[in-house]
Amino acid sequence: MGSENMCGKVWLVGAGPGDEELLTIKAENVLWKADVLVYDHLVGKNIVMKFGVGKKLINVGKTAGNHPIPQEKINRILVEEAEKGKKVVRLKGGDPFLFGRGGEELMELVRHHIPFEVVPGVTSPLSVPAYNGIPVTHRDYASSLHIVTGHAGKGRQSSINYKALVETGGTLVFLMGVTALEAIMRGLIEAGMNPDMPSAILQEGTTAGQKRVAATVGTLAKAASESDVRPPALIVVGEVCRLAEKLFWYEKLPFMGMRILLTRPKELISVMAERLRSQGAEVLEIPSIEVIPEKNKRLLEACFNSIKIYDWIVFTSQAGVRIFFERMKEYRMDIRDLYHARFAVIGEGTKKALESCGIFPDVMPEVYDGVSLGKAMTAQNIEDKKILLPRAEKANQELVPILEEAGASVLDLPVYRTVYRDPSNIPISIRDEIENRRITCAVFTSSSTVEGFARAAGQTDFSKLKAACIGQRTADTARKYGMECYISEKATIDSLIELIERMKTEL
Repeated sequence: MGSENMCGKVWLVGAGPGDEELLTIKAENVLWKADVLVYDHLVGKNIVMKFGVGKKLINVGKTAGNHPIPQEKINRILVEEAEKGKKVVRLKGGDPFLFGRGGEELMELVRHHIPFEVVPGVTSPLSVPAYNGIPVTHRDYASSLHIVTGHAGKGRQSSINYKALVETGGTLVFLMGVTALEAIMRGLIEAGMNPDMPSAILQEGTTAGQKRVAATVGTLAKAASESDVRPPALIVVGEVCRLAEKLFWYEKLPFMGMRILLTRPKELISVMAERLRSQGAEVLEIPSIEVIPEKNKRLLEACFNSIKIYDWIVFTSQAGVRIFFERMKEYRMDIRDLYHARFAVIGEGTKKALESCGIFPDVMPEVYDGVSLGKAMTAQNIEDKKILLPRAEKANQELVPILEEAGASVLDLPVYRTVYRDPSNIPISIRDEIENRRITCAVFTSSSTVEGFARAAGQTDFSKLKAACIGQRTADTARKYGMECYISEKATIDSLIELIERMKTEL
């Protein structure tokens, strides 16, 4: 397997400090293409969720004092997976070369003639202080930055030269130093640092768990203990810490501190996820259902061959719009073949999907549900009209009878079906996240997303989960599992986001 053509390749990738949006573009490109993902404890779960589906996942995470997988075995895993011809991403928190043992892993690859690339990452000594309003250099306070590991290793004495650090007069950042915090502060004071020097300990920076405890070098250990600061956290020492109270910004974002779980199908999840992240939320994407296009070619062909007989085409979901127009392309049809028809949609999201195809709907009810859509349609004098209803295989049964009672002839055309996602393909424990109350709220846009999520979570105490639901039927399903439910005023993404904002004020 020594030949480069016969083996795979390893990419050593920095995952950044936790916020998914701090991944580099190159890191994202590499992650999408990977076959195997070998990741550390500090890699954000949101990143593993987004990029880990369908890949072989190998968690080699280490925590302070707990190294379940020795470094030698990690090295061997990288070699073995690459020798199988796989594209392997070795994903490390922050940057892979900053106290990440990336160099050791690459030396092992070199010994086995495994090709590799390095993708640098946004490093926590710069990004975490930045998210806390602390510029690590400032011409009025510090002209140098010194990054030190506060973790000496099991059974080893610290080799930190405190006197040299104090004499630099620059900003000091200690990584992996929570358990040694008291010793680090004592070492600085004994080396001549003023006990009143500003300092801060920053926990889980760039994530929903971000917390800043500010004090002096002489009091930081006591303040951190009283605030129950836990790893991962880093320590910043220097005059620049004074600026945090004026320059903090992340805490001002409306959803900062919220960890929100989204369950929509993956093709619909991105818009909402982006909006929530832009307002400071940490978003965990766990699509609980998948939309599968139906393959009933005979029925579809008959429908499209007679498309001109339909007076109305009615859509009840974004998926219905997307798949209907995809099928049109397959049959070499374009929008001109629909010139005769009028269009109705169930709500705002479906309306936007239809408009993206170049068609503005004629009817949309004020209340976004099947009954309201049916009533809005009956006001259009649909007696003796032919209506095409492209939608899910198992859809709400309230709409068709309303249309038929008004004298319309309806073809209920199944263009897709909804299936629950295989729980074995979800790379984190949903049960663990819920029962440890690490989820602020889960967002559900349909009853099927609730059902799919409940299946994926397994035997879980759902009473510990708050659910933001898009409508009454969705909430009824969530309550069936014991979730604490909140309902948006309208069945729109805007209304759901407003609901989440109201929920935060109650937390």
